[in-house]
Amino acid sequence: MRSEIAEQPAALRATLDALLPQVGEVRRLGEQTRQLLFIARGTSDNAAVYGRYLIEAHAGRLSALAAPSIATTYRRRLDLDGVLAVAVSQSGRTEEIVETLEWAGDCGARTVAITNGGPESPLALAADLALCTVAGEEKAVPATKTYTTQLAAMAVLALGLGADVNAADLDRVPDAVDKLIDNPGDLDALVEGLADKPGVVVSGRGLAFSTALELALKLKEACYLHAMGLSYADLLHGPIAVVDEDTPAILVAAQDGPTLPGTIALAERVTGAGAAAFGVGGGTRLAAVSTASLHGPDLPEWVAPLGLIVPGQLLTEALARRLGIDPDAPRGLNKVTQTD
Repeated sequence: MRSEIAEQPAALRATLDALLPQVGEVRRLGEQTRQLLFIARGTSDNAAVYGRYLIEAHAGRLSALAAPSIATTYRRRLDLDGVLAVAVSQSGRTEEIVETLEWAGDCGARTVAITNGGPESPLALAADLALCTVAGEEKAVPATKTYTTQLAAMAVLALGLGADVNAADLDRVPDAVDKLIDNPGDLDALVEGLADKPGVVVSGRGLAFSTALELALKLKEACYLHAMGLSYADLLHGPIAVVDEDTPAILVAAQDGPTLPGTIALAERVTGAGAAAFGVGGGTRLAAVSTASLHGPDLPEWVAPLGLIVPGQLLTEALARRLGIDPDAPRGLNKVTQTD
């Protein structure tokens, strides 16, 4: 896992070089559609959450996450005319995701595949357009470089759909990630702060919400923590009651953007209640009110999630080893998960 975290700058460069020339193809599909439906599971579903927020906030198109069981279990036909269905799978071989994308096309949608499985994978072959990431083989069970390259594909998708962002920001991503790998911040303090805790709340909002979900998933699968990933808006609607001296909060934010003030206020509330608040990103403002913190990327909010997860990946790997767990092969997990 640690070596694959280190491969992310190169994987991101290769993926962006491969996918940016396909912006025109995305645009042509976009001209035939009005809204988006993302189809995914697990880590790929967290990448889809980023895609949803990015497309709605910057391309102005209604987006939603699919319930694959509607296609595969209930066998219900829907009217998907005018929909761009985007299926996300690292391997491109998860049968439920392939079947659901085929169902979407049969229901009238235009279809896109995002996969690291290559153009000959079942998912790529089922789609009108395949955005194939270039992460290389990933051997550790917890996804790292396949996740961040999926986010890069989402950014390319957004550009093709007319997002009001500066495409040149993507050029800065690999170097920003490289810098975080070299200097993630106070990693030891977070490892020790979580080592004796049974659970943790991980929270962010907006474009950072995907990072909170993904970090919570990593801590669950590789460190066996009871990690709850929540939007901080939902956290304030009751679940914050679980945050105490035995259940710290990890709060995630970009260094700018409209959700940063709320994240800072939440950190102050958590520490004021006697619990630890560990910051990830959020610049110096979040660090100043956190118990300890990890650095975020020097990137604008729309691309920040491509780097924001990296210190969380390093935290997960280091905490797992501190707990005597092999992060490369967590119990009960396989690289490709099949669901009915």
